[in-house]
Amino acid sequence: MKITCAPNGPYLSEGVSLRRENGAALEAGGKVALCRCGGSASKPFCDGTHRKNGFSDRNSADPGRNRRVAYAGKAITIFDNRAICAHAGFCTDGLKKVFRMHAEPWIDPDGAAVAEVIATIEKCPSGALSYAIDGIEAKPPQREPMVTVMNDGPYAVTGDVELAAVEFGDRASREHYTLCRCGGSKNKPFCDGMHWSIGFKDP
Repeated sequence: MKITCAPNGPYLSEGVSLRRENGAALEAGGKVALCRCGGSASKPFCDGTHRKNGFSDRNSADPGRNRRVAYAGKAITIFDNRAICAHAGFCTDGLKKVFRMHAEPWIDPDGAAVAEVIATIEKCPSGALSYAIDGIEAKPPQREPMVTVMNDGPYAVTGDVELAAVEFGDRASREHYTLCRCGGSKNKPFCDGMHWSIGFKDP
């Protein structure tokens, strides 16, 4: 089970089931080409539009941002790597007492009960957030290998699916990560939230 990034072309998924965010099955583990230029008329599947719209898979992200920062609290330490955040909003929308958009530092690990913090971090699709208790880092959940097509957003990959020949972010999860499908991410192949800025839509 793996995903390969074709040069300036689609993601080639092999052996991984594909579904919509609402759970509707799209592909049961076959070989498929998934659009990542944002222009396919057959989303999420590739229709060759990348050859016409000038899609480039170049990563132009600032490598200096690719670092994991620790926010230590009394009972839990939260780790965050902004470079791989997909801006899904599960943290800032779901637990505003801890993940504070307009405060410094933006994470307050003591702002809510530990159980609430853990439950929120486990919803993070990109792997930007993780945590440790008593100095021991939590292992990611063991999930079924799956590519979930997020509404108007990235591909959320779970289940230790190999991403062939791609360097991951600083201590980033390989059990779950998000892949750009709008074509606009600077941190290709990973999502950086650019779909929000460019108004990407998947009808």
